[in-house]
Amino acid sequence: MKSVWLIMLVLSSCGLAFLLFRGKVPKGFLARFGMHLVLSAFAIYALNFSGWITGWYVPLNPVTIGAVALLGLPGIGLVLGLQHVLLA
Repeated sequence: MKSVWLIMLVLSSCGLAFLLFRGKVPKGFLARFGMHLVLSAFAIYALNFSGWITGWYVPLNPVTIGAVALLGLPGIGLVLGLQHVLLA
């Protein structure tokens, strides 16, 4: 099972790298993406320690921050859903 996840990680990383380096990156992209990362980390931190959701904890790591940065607040729902499906 771990080999399937590793293959998916490698393929998706190669696909992402291809998309990023294929075309011209717009001006200010990295600054905007960095701001999204910071706001995503703050949103996860606030959610974990505010008490809005009891009994759930969203880990604060690069994978969850990246998912929330790319998907927005529905990314938090995705992470919680994956935790429920994979850890239950």
